Amino acid sequence: MDLDATLSFPVIRGVQSGREYYVSMWTLRTLKRITIFDESDLPPELRAQRVMNRSRVPEMAHYVLDNPNDYIFSALTASIDSDVAFTPVDSQDKIGTLRVPLDAKFIINDGQHRRAAILEALSERPELGAETIAVVFFLDVGLARSQQMFADLNRYAIRPSRSLSLLYDHRNEKAKLARLVVMKSEVFRDLVDMEKSSLAPRSRKLFTLSAFYNACADLVHEIATGELEEDARMAREYWEAVARRFPAWIQIRDGKLSSGEVRDSYIHSHGIALQALGKAGNALLQKYPRGWKSKLQALKDIDWSRSNAAFWEGRALIGGKVSKSTTNVTLTVNAVKKALGLELTPEEQRVESNYDLRI
Repeated sequence: MDLDATLSFPVIRGVQSGREYYVSMWTLRTLKRITIFDESDLPPELRAQRVMNRSRVPEMAHYVLDNPNDYIFSALTASIDSDVAFTPVDSQDKIGTLRVPLDAKFIINDGQHRRAAILEALSERPELGAETIAVVFFLDVGLARSQQMFADLNRYAIRPSRSLSLLYDHRNEKAKLARLVVMKSEVFRDLVDMEKSSLAPRSRKLFTLSAFYNACADLVHEIATGELEEDARMAREYWEAVARRFPAWIQIRDGKLSSGEVRDSYIHSHGIALQALGKAGNALLQKYPRGWKSKLQALKDIDWSRSNAAFWEGRALIGGKVSKSTTNVTLTVNAVKKALGLELTPEEQRVESNYDLRI
């Protein structure tokens, strides 16, 4: 191997399933130096990787640019299609230098979008080039092996639930608000599942964090002060006042009723109702900033029973099942706003008029 025509870098050598692999720490600017084999024009059966979704790259690049002090990327995994030379630095034969021909081709088995995002971020902030990312190199042993590597690397990759993502997201101000309301509320602390985004029939919880997040965001839309504690206090006061109009919620919290039975029987115990109460609550707080609590008594005048099909079918139910479509959310908001004596927005009135024409 011509040493003048090689790219060399320190690595740790390992063995997995009988095959050598190498782990290195590359500066971000070094990622520009490797030639990535472009498979986009090949049919799927001849590719070792999915075609890159370019629309994902700008968002990932902005993630780096917006969080320069606490972004995090996991290691890239790449295959090298060339002969390489490993030179150990000691007798243990694990740490050394890997030399790769400059004309070698690399295939990204895992992390092509991360690499593209890093390069895009570097174009705006070259100083990031001195930072590092771990890269795991395998020696390419043909298309079939590379395809199997892609399948195996993604075999057990499962996205976390939206609720869990919101629970752990400390950059999202609305997620902070929803978490704070739940944790400080004597009612919702025991009603909201902070991890799951769908509830099992036997769940003791009534709502998911993802549903409560949406409802909270709608509630404080354009009326939030930007002070987290103050906004959480306002939101908590509203939601606890709402909960007092639904005795079944309190009974579920106290263990006197099963959440599954209540969800089977009533619309008010589903995410669509929670979001409707958030949207309607936003209008209520704006119109009656001081006297809004007394208006909530009208919520008891709504027949929330799912057996009230003459009212809920087509509005919150489709074929007897709760529907979360945008139209159904709006129609449910309309039902709540009408009960509270609130005017519909032009868009809400348009949706309501279309619904009236159908029935």
